[in-house]
Amino acid sequence: MDAELNRLEAQLEQFISMYAALRDENRELRAHQSRLEAENRRLASKVDLATEKLEAVLARLPQ
Repeated sequence: MDAELNRLEAQLEQFISMYAALRDENRELRAHQSRLEAENRRLASKVDLATEKLEAVLARLPQ
């Protein structure tokens, strides 16, 4: 009985440790995703601005 309780305790400690590690990894991944989304918005804005500038230049060219 003691051996089984010790085994279950060890498994529980392992699960708790794994849970904590996965929770931390999830937090890091969410932060990374947030940074990537912000970078994506910044780059999309730059592309929009470049498109507007190019369209303005093309509009000034003779047909």
